[in-house]
Amino acid sequence: MTSAEAGPRRREKYRHGDLRRALVEAGTEMAREGGPQAVVLREATRRVGVAPSAAYRHFEDRRALLDAVCSAAQAALAVAIEGELAGLAGDGNPAELARARLRGVGTGYLRFARAEPGLFRTAFSASDNLRSAASRDRAGEGGLTPFQLLGAALDELVEADVLPRERRPGAEFLAWSAVHGLAMLLIDGPLRGLEHPEAREVGQRLIDMVERGL
Repeated sequence: MTSAEAGPRRREKYRHGDLRRALVEAGTEMAREGGPQAVVLREATRRVGVAPSAAYRHFEDRRALLDAVCSAAQAALAVAIEGELAGLAGDGNPAELARARLRGVGTGYLRFARAEPGLFRTAFSASDNLRSAASRDRAGEGGLTPFQLLGAALDELVEADVLPRERRPGAEFLAWSAVHGLAMLLIDGPLRGLEHPEAREVGQRLIDMVERGL
């Protein structure tokens, strides 16, 4: 196929309003390959086969594209956490199930960080407001963002009389800080050389510590 034949077919692909989606997908792949610094608007247009000027109808600059990719990465993280939660047995008592769901959120978070370090580095690199109206763009299949999934797990601990109600406010920031810190040590810090079994063991011990300390 000649370049003359290929060009019109590429343009037809984006005629009906899906260029924005295609650019976000291209940006997400760049983030997967190299983290947030790899997300470049001109490279995204090259990958989807359109002129750079076409992108400005959807993103005014690189920061706008990065913000959209950040949301997509958070959504992917939410889906990973949901997958971890879906594998939990549902026949235990409420307290044990609530504990298991909190552990599932933490385990899914750490598993995603090690499996998709580029997306993980990108996930929280641009958006400043975790509670903004655009949270649906950062949500998994169940409609919750990673931060909201953590909050829901903590609420379940309260309802199951595991976490005292007066200790619930702000607990998500404490739990998130601990698990996110370990994730960064595992992918970018001095713990990145740990083999998978050892890294998993460290992760589970940290989650134990978080649960006991809330």
